[in-house]
Amino acid sequence: MSRTECDVVVIGAGPGGCAASIELARAGHSVTLIDKAAFPRDKICGDGLTTSALRSLEYLGLSLGSLPTARPIHNVVVRSPRGFEATFPLPEGPGLFGVVATRLELDAALVQVARDTGVVVREQCGIAELHESPSHLTVGGSDGWSCSTQHVVAADGMWSPTRKLVGANIAGYRGDWHAFRQYVTDVSERAQRELFISFDAAILPGYFWSFPLADGRANIGFGIQRGHKHSIQEMKLLWPQLLSLPYISEFLGPNYTPAAPHRAWPIPCQVDSMTAHAAGVLFVGDAVAPCDVMTGEGIGQALETGLIAARTISEQFGNRTAAGPLYQQRVRSEFTPDHQMASLLVRALQHRKGARAALRVAATNDWTRRNFARWLFEDYPRGIALEPQLWKRGALSGPGAFHSHGGDPR
Repeated sequence: MSRTECDVVVIGAGPGGCAASIELARAGHSVTLIDKAAFPRDKICGDGLTTSALRSLEYLGLSLGSLPTARPIHNVVVRSPRGFEATFPLPEGPGLFGVVATRLELDAALVQVARDTGVVVREQCGIAELHESPSHLTVGGSDGWSCSTQHVVAADGMWSPTRKLVGANIAGYRGDWHAFRQYVTDVSERAQRELFISFDAAILPGYFWSFPLADGRANIGFGIQRGHKHSIQEMKLLWPQLLSLPYISEFLGPNYTPAAPHRAWPIPCQVDSMTAHAAGVLFVGDAVAPCDVMTGEGIGQALETGLIAARTISEQFGNRTAAGPLYQQRVRSEFTPDHQMASLLVRALQHRKGARAALRVAATNDWTRRNFARWLFEDYPRGIALEPQLWKRGALSGPGAFHSHGGDPR
């Protein structure tokens, strides 16, 4: 058995875990990052990176050159249930406001940034044990590794094994949304350059998507809200029905073919009520359920929870009793306004008339189209209408990411 010591153990090397690890290492802490997988590894996802996610990635030191198939996004096309299509342009610059990049490349690149920052990365090592004592925490890995540490950050997914070990899991919780994804190749010229979203009547309040990649592939899929007219078990049957719709087959083109099997995954959206800490552990990413309740987006939220956790630990190092409640208060403060706003909009999108009206209002003129795209891509807080204190100078006109060399995304 390998026994070590470090300041912080981070469990899970996805975006949230890597963000926490990198920020902690920069602050001078010794960090060990463990993951049950070997990288590069695929992660089921829509692969879209919003403006907020891109700013965090830039701040963390990731280079877009490490993502060979990344595709910058300049226009978002949204279709209403009755076929009305509107194009929403993202700003031309400075910087990038939207990118599609596979999680295979993104997560591997973030792990490398963590290594370059001084984080010790242990692959193929899941968590097996966790014990808390007044002076420290002891983490045991599935490969026999053991570590004594002051703090633990758990970024190990919606069904977090760490939550189960500390008795903080929510029995029976299966997420709020369920998504279904497939990579396809040889798509049409339009599908190679446009990010396309359709609020099809068959799956409201869910939507179909097609996100382009730079290698001629597209990430296509759909999401449905749990508890509505379609059960999760019906998704496999719904998929060919959606692909056979004339407007979808026309958009993808006559020659598109599957490049990989379809896969499905749950999306947790309960950050306003989910316990963010337990037994000296701070939960980040899907483990604290921060995903957007309207779109299912979770990468930007995972990165942000990781950064908040790291900064809280640095401020309260060695004081786990104070760190946990402070972290939870900061997470709730950061994400609750956006969650509340998105929840209100989901109600409108449950019906054809609501979806059609919302899209037509967003497409009223050039100003509404530009700012709807920025709002959709989380260029500024979604909950800005509910929390006046979120307004600040330049809130609707800030630059995108990767136009400079860093800068704190806050």
